[in-house]
Amino acid sequence: MSEGVAVACSPSGSGWTCDVSVGTDAAATHHRVTVDRALLARLRPGAEQPDELVRNSFAFLLRREPREAILREFELPVIGRYFSDWESEIRR
Repeated sequence: MSEGVAVACSPSGSGWTCDVSVGTDAAATHHRVTVDRALLARLRPGAEQPDELVRNSFAFLLRREPREAILREFELPVIGRYFSDWESEIRR
């Protein structure tokens, strides 16, 4: 895999919609992730944008599964349903 997680977030409703690309090669995957303001405030107090939180969450996922296995569209807290240690690890 060519390294690289690119994240671009834009305001949407009660939070943000983030477009994420994993990899820079022909097999790069693309994902759409939603993050609400309450989640950002809980996991990254004081942060004004979720870009870093989303990037760190994808790094977490990529340590556990290949990029092709990551859902193409999801709300960020869904990660915790699959990996119970996500929230505690992402707070560090």
